[in-house]
Amino acid sequence: MILIDTHTHLYLNAFDDDREATVERAIASGVKYMFLPNIDSGSVSSLNALCERFPENCFPLMGLHPTSVKENFHDELAQVEKLLDEQIYYGVGETGIDLYWDKTYYREQVEAFNRQIDLALEHGLPLVIHARESFTEIFRVLENRDISGLRGVFHCFTGKLEEAERAIKLGFMLGIGGVLTYKNSGLDHVVAELGTEHLILETDAPYLPPVPHRGKRNESAYIIHVADKLAEVLGSTAKEVAETTTRNACTLFNLNI
Repeated sequence: MILIDTHTHLYLNAFDDDREATVERAIASGVKYMFLPNIDSGSVSSLNALCERFPENCFPLMGLHPTSVKENFHDELAQVEKLLDEQIYYGVGETGIDLYWDKTYYREQVEAFNRQIDLALEHGLPLVIHARESFTEIFRVLENRDISGLRGVFHCFTGKLEEAERAIKLGFMLGIGGVLTYKNSGLDHVVAELGTEHLILETDAPYLPPVPHRGKRNESAYIIHVADKLAEVLGSTAKEVAETTTRNACTLFNLNI
């Protein structure tokens, strides 16, 4: 059984003491492949270093996270563009709009999001969307411009069924993580209506650890708990969930395994 963690930040400081061991634990547990989205210019070197250390298991994405969009976002985007031209990346992101923490740079977030949509289209890469308290704004951007040929994922999807169906209609997959295991999240009712056809698995490590690790640091090995919960909700097996979501992830990120 092969699992893919489609969204993990194992290069962050939370893993400074055991980064390689964390990757090796994931591989040993069946999580053979991990996709690592960038945050901003401060994370590029550690992101690339980890992917160079595990070139057959860790795959980098390049983008500018919406919470890192500040006054200098044009400079940040210029570096993203340069790196996408110079190196191999498997997606653009994570990008999007985040209105949970701070609305100060909302207009700049929209501009940065639009530019990264352009980059995904130009490079033929999937787009990894961060949408926190911003589904309305995200859909406004996507539905009011030409995104023909664009593929991608709504990372850490926690929306309602209507929002899920709207994202799928636009050609996006939904990233399902630890929130699915949380009591009263309501996400179980949404995925029960969807099945696995448009779903991929993720951890968002070190954030959002699944039950039974809630309150601790998340890591890619824990994605099995998401697969188990998804299988429970769908009346399926973890093996069947793994097969479908792994196939979906390979299609999305153009990975041949």
